[in-house]
Amino acid sequence: MSKTLIDLPAIFDLEQLDLNVFYGNLPDTRSQRLFGGQLIGQAMIAACRTAKGRLPHSLHSYFLKAGDPQVPITYLVEALRDGKSYSSRRVTAIQRCDAIFSIMVSLQAQEQGAFDHQDKMPDVPPLEKLALEEPDNQPMFVETPEFIRRYYGIELLMAETGRYFGQKFDDGRIHLWIRTAMKLPDDPMLHICALAYASDYSLLDAVTARYGRKPFDRRMIPASLDHAMWFHRAFRADDWLLYAHDSPSAQGGRGITRGLIFKPDGTLVASVAQEGSVRERPSPT
Repeated sequence: MSKTLIDLPAIFDLEQLDLNVFYGNLPDTRSQRLFGGQLIGQAMIAACRTAKGRLPHSLHSYFLKAGDPQVPITYLVEALRDGKSYSSRRVTAIQRCDAIFSIMVSLQAQEQGAFDHQDKMPDVPPLEKLALEEPDNQPMFVETPEFIRRYYGIELLMAETGRYFGQKFDDGRIHLWIRTAMKLPDDPMLHICALAYASDYSLLDAVTARYGRKPFDRRMIPASLDHAMWFHRAFRADDWLLYAHDSPSAQGGRGITRGLIFKPDGTLVASVAQEGSVRERPSPT
């Protein structure tokens, strides 16, 4: 594995300025746009730091305004409820006195339930086969797998390699294997926040895959509008996980996508939903 520029544990190591006020570290991504996953992950860390002994089981968030990757981020936490089993937190990310992101996080104390079922994992090519086929660093891509490792701290392998060459997927069902590019400490909370961070990457590709648009297509302007996620079972974000996407609808410049995340053994660990703005870049005149 190549050395990654992004230090994810450092990104998640928020500075606590007051009881419910946190400061988020800014990675040197050289990007003109703040990665939405950074806002999700850091805001979740802030929420967890105010609810000791409980882990997130769901989040619901909105991206309110484009973030600036060069401007410090302050996270304000509101403790809405602390019950016997559940805690609720609202976190607002602030830049230049403006709210750019808002998230609600629900956290739960560990307990056993009477019911336990899940959907089956899709049948996809094995990881070993995909690793051999991965067209790493080809000049046709704006963001190569190597670029993604270095500037997002995420490793990925696409199950449908035809997407690299403009193959259409009429149902929008696409699959990729993801994991963090760095090994993480043995802290379940950190792995949950890291997976939430990574889950924002590539999800809107399920919309554009229906139209044969390649990953990282310069003609597209995708932007996350909201992001919801539910965590079901234990996992490690630094182990390979299958991320299955689909897109049931797109209209009016917006598309909705859904995701299921599985361990290689078929265990369903998380579910995701996101609506995004999906527009074509205006042609130069």
